[in-house]
Amino acid sequence: MSDVLVRIKRAVLAGRYRFSEKASAEMEESGLTELDVVESIVTAKRVYKRIRSTSPWRMGKREYLYVIQSTGLTGIPIYTKGKFSRQQSEEVYYFLVSSKRAE
Repeated sequence: MSDVLVRIKRAVLAGRYRFSEKASAEMEESGLTELDVVESIVTAKRVYKRIRSTSPWRMGKREYLYVIQSTGLTGIPIYTKGKFSRQQSEEVYYFLVSSKRAE
């Protein structure tokens, strides 16, 4: 298991994650709960791919997004895309920018 996936899982298990408005809307549209998404990340075997952010809101250095495709405990295939971020006292957390049923 990659170091990045371990960092992602640890952040999620510690409750250090947030959902963007887009991710929340996608979850609602797909009929997914927060628990479904957390389960899929915790049971993931690998990071599907790493992509460079093309966001115009990105400040300064390079930023990467991590795509995970995994299933929750009920077997629902779930696609998530997220990034590491810092908040106030430099606490690192995982910010999900996309969370939906995998196609």
